[in-house]
Amino acid sequence: MSIIDLLNKLLGDPNVRELKRLAPVVKRVKEAQKLQEIIDLKLEDVPKKTEEFRVRVRDRISGGEKIDKVLNDLLPEAFAVVVKTCELIKGKTVKLGKQEFVWNMVPYDVQILGGVVLHQGNITEMKTGEGKTLVCTMSIYLNALTGKGVHVVTVNDYLAKRDALWMGMLYEALGLTVGTVLHEKNHEERQEAYGCDITYGTNNEYGFDYLRDNMATSVERQVQRGLNFAIVDEVDSILVDEARTPLIISQPADESTSKYIQYSTLCGQLKENTHYNKDEKQKTAALTEEGIRQMEQLLGIDNIYTEKGFEEVHHIEQALRAHAMYERDVDYVVKDNEVIIVDEFTGRLMPGRRYGHGLHQAVEAKENVEVQRESKTLATITFQNYFRLYNKLAGMTGTAKTEAEEFESIYKLTTIVVPTNKPLIRNDRPDSIYRTVEAKFKAVAKIAKEKHEKGQPVLVGTTSIEKSEALAKLLESEGVPHSVLNAKHHEKEADIVALAGQKGAITIATNMAGR
Repeated sequence: MSIIDLLNKLLGDPNVRELKRLAPVVKRVKEAQKLQEIIDLKLEDVPKKTEEFRVRVRDRISGGEKIDKVLNDLLPEAFAVVVKTCELIKGKTVKLGKQEFVWNMVPYDVQILGGVVLHQGNITEMKTGEGKTLVCTMSIYLNALTGKGVHVVTVNDYLAKRDALWMGMLYEALGLTVGTVLHEKNHEERQEAYGCDITYGTNNEYGFDYLRDNMATSVERQVQRGLNFAIVDEVDSILVDEARTPLIISQPADESTSKYIQYSTLCGQLKENTHYNKDEKQKTAALTEEGIRQMEQLLGIDNIYTEKGFEEVHHIEQALRAHAMYERDVDYVVKDNEVIIVDEFTGRLMPGRRYGHGLHQAVEAKENVEVQRESKTLATITFQNYFRLYNKLAGMTGTAKTEAEEFESIYKLTTIVVPTNKPLIRNDRPDSIYRTVEAKFKAVAKIAKEKHEKGQPVLVGTTSIEKSEALAKLLESEGVPHSVLNAKHHEKEADIVALAGQKGAITIATNMAGR
């Protein structure tokens, strides 16, 4: 028995204690659902009820009461109205590309519990398929009644668009406005989106808008109206995995770009383990003594450090790093004569984002595309520092307990594991280990073919664009029909996802499918 298990036996499991503490709140919601005024509520009367709640919240806050107490007192009624509205809009439909969403959801008790956890500014861990998208609507509705706005943070534009449209059916019925902040939106459209009661968008868009607002010359040029309450989807990915990722706004510097092409050509002549050594963990490459001598010979100088200076040596090292450590269709793609970074966490393209310290220019030189000037930083912030600016922060994911300590120490967020609505019957099988990548891919193709012939849908997850395409070629040679979802085909994402669960469908995807 581990120390943690022993402590749990002596003191009781802290998660069980939290669930017991929250159980009476769920009970009060269930009681509110039985109120005659809730039972008699008609669809056309729901927006009036929302307006009544708004007035009650506004009056009590202006009377000097604390906002948390006001919302906690209103929670049972507000949640009950959301549940009733879900019942009233059953059968309503909305389309996104080829996908049609039919509203057939009414929150279960465990989903109400998850909503309470989010409202209290904590992290709810719920298993995949337990309906986190619906869970957050109750706490979003309650907090939107203050009129200060609620930001829902998703990991990509597709999910922001999908969830705003899908859950928008509910919000619209409740009398709330919904906006989306997408990469292609202009200043006026962003201002309008942030002016809504609820705003959906990605962590990148929120962060960059914050930086741009801080550089704005007047309040009129700002788009955000304050950081009130944010609910972060896939919270472990955004607040832990990407926590230290810096968002940077920059402008081109005045340096010449010719040196990048020269150093890229020279680095192409160096040999691994003779002229340089790779550090896979740090994603860097360093010249050996032999490599330094070779580079001095190629440049026609006696001492690279005294004659070229440390800044030039830095550019040589970045050129070497681009050649040795950065792979096309893994770390980046070349599209329309431009190098576009692939997000290592989500598998998505990040147009406009550039590697720093001359690395992006080194990659451009390596790929023989136009080398753009190096940039100088005008504003920067990490995701960790940005999300700590919100008055209230909450999150949801299927895997948070393993990072519970980080959430508590960095963000003061408690992680609560919400039980499943029904006992879990999924069969999680042990991993299969193969001696070579080739053997593994052949086994995957064989299993996919067998399942396809039985009419079972299959999702094959890969770690890079390159591997997804290699597996696709293997299935092609076997004559097995399939779809590939990676950053190169992101514009077809909605259509591919819509067909992914159909009978016999095989979908090969990078991690963008899960994020």
